[in-house]
Amino acid sequence: MGSSWRWHLSRTMRLAMRWCRGPQRGGGCGGNRPWISGRCFEVWSYSKMLLRSLYFNSLTNADTLLDCAFEPVYWIVDNVTRWFGVVFVCLVILLTTSVVVIIYLFVLPTILSTYPLYMIVWHLCYGHWLLVMVVFHYYKATTTAAGSPPKEKTQIPAVSICKKCITPKPPRTHHCSICNQCVLKMDHHCPWLNNCVGHFNHRYFLSFCLYTTLGCVYCSISSKDMFLDAYNTIERYYQTPPPTEPYVESTAHKSIIFLWVLTSSVSVALGALSLWHMILISRGETSVERHINHKETRRLRDIGKVFKNPYHHGTMNNWKLLLGVEKRSHWFTRVLLPSSHPPNGDGILWEFSFSRRDPMAI
Repeated sequence: MGSSWRWHLSRTMRLAMRWCRGPQRGGGCGGNRPWISGRCFEVWSYSKMLLRSLYFNSLTNADTLLDCAFEPVYWIVDNVTRWFGVVFVCLVILLTTSVVVIIYLFVLPTILSTYPLYMIVWHLCYGHWLLVMVVFHYYKATTTAAGSPPKEKTQIPAVSICKKCITPKPPRTHHCSICNQCVLKMDHHCPWLNNCVGHFNHRYFLSFCLYTTLGCVYCSISSKDMFLDAYNTIERYYQTPPPTEPYVESTAHKSIIFLWVLTSSVSVALGALSLWHMILISRGETSVERHINHKETRRLRDIGKVFKNPYHHGTMNNWKLLLGVEKRSHWFTRVLLPSSHPPNGDGILWEFSFSRRDPMAI
């Protein structure tokens, strides 16, 4: 493989000419067939070697060939996901707006007219606090860049070279094919945000999931009685003869049913997603690192070793690092109130929970 391509080409041409001239010694048809088949096999072998020499390198393997073969499929999926991200963001805004409008038009008047004063104050304060937190964190999660390695700096700690960007990759950095760049501490690409979840917006993403789950649970519980009344009323519409009720009440009933079904479904789905990410954060790993660490754990188990996550600093310390809590008052000012404080560190240098000599997953 170290010879030049001109030598392979000339060798192939000489073999082809010798094959065309035929055998120099011997004769008969019976002696030509083995010679012809042998020469054909030799020409075919050298031709394959010549073809492989044009694209072979030390990094080529079966996975690389499959990636090249499926590159058009990946390109289509990435571009479709990128465009659908805009649709998903518009859908989130539309659904959130519809929930808020239904609450203000139908649920809140019922609370103000039937609930005692202390319950009215609690609903007004708690509901608007959740609304502010959901809107703030969703806006920050969609508009804040996840972070990428600096391209102008060459002296940065790197653990590998990105095959797409052809640039050094710091620890916990992975390439996002949809954003077409490397992302610091990449967790995943979220189509509902149309953005990558990484080092600089991971807190905003998690807070949005948690507060949206709390908001959906709150709306579902608050409108449960109204939902049961509306459902029973809608059922009576199919009776013979149907009841004579104004159209406004019919619209209100349908809106309440839509509100309860939507918020209940989202609270279950988003609650499960939030729980999964909370477990990952407690372990000091991201969604990408979860798969890598799982493979590394099995590999080391087979050779009689135990894998330890170097970025796991303890459950409480992991949460403090993510939320940016440095003192006790930060649990109120940075967690329970809207806060734009940056995360700890720059996403390039990471503190290890221990030092080790054997290879580890990054």
